Amino acid sequence: MKKAQSMGLAIISAIGIFIIGFMFLNFLMPEITQFRTSMSCASPDDITDGAKVLCLVTDATVPYFILLVLSISIGAITSKVVFG
Repeated sequence: MKKAQSMGLAIISAIGIFIIGFMFLNFLMPEITQFRTSMSCASPDDITDGAKVLCLVTDATVPYFILLVLSISIGAITSKVVFG
């Protein structure tokens, strides 16, 4: 397989990984919302310090997941450039 064909395949597979990752994020969002409501993260005056940390970690889940999907997609493309 030539390098140009390999690059096209890497881009298509990276787009597929990107789409599947964001589809999985749609399944993750209701669970995060349910956790935030059960921990009452909206009213931080009533919760303990440990619960505040859990709320902060839960709030950071979505951006970290988006960064994970982006890095895997970019890694799929660059692996074909470097090693392909």
